Amino acid sequence: MEIVGWVLVVILFAIGMAGAIFPILPGALAIYGAFFVYGVMISFEPFNWFFWAVQTLIVIVLFVADYAVNAWGVKKYGGSRASVIGSTIGILIGPFLIPGFGLLIGPFIGAVIGELIAGSNSNQALKVGYGSVIGLFSSTVVKIILQLMMIILFVVWLLIY
Repeated sequence: MEIVGWVLVVILFAIGMAGAIFPILPGALAIYGAFFVYGVMISFEPFNWFFWAVQTLIVIVLFVADYAVNAWGVKKYGGSRASVIGSTIGILIGPFLIPGFGLLIGPFIGAVIGELIAGSNSNQALKVGYGSVIGLFSSTVVKIILQLMMIILFVVWLLIY
């Protein structure tokens, strides 16, 4: 049973890390879920309140940072609220509409359309679209770092225990 537990934990970690790049995957929640799988299949004993508090805080920071960093990229390049919303929609549907490149093109097109709807000229809209891609890359880096921190903390916690 312990081997099955570890296999599931590793699979959830892999899904979580892939979720840093592909927003349709659960990301941090898959990693967080791996801790529960470990607890149910192996043991909850190593985890105290401090472990759960730190991991929960990281998940909260991840959710806030994901939106904030992406929005920062749009806003830094002069984007409006409409372009932030457009970029977010583009992140979610882009990969489905344009397989392979939709993750990059979706937020760009969404931000450009949002900015044009807000009344900006095409040059400004393209600038904001570029900012959305910068925000996406920055957000992805932040997610990868924080999710790796979650996994490393889990492993270190088990080694110390």
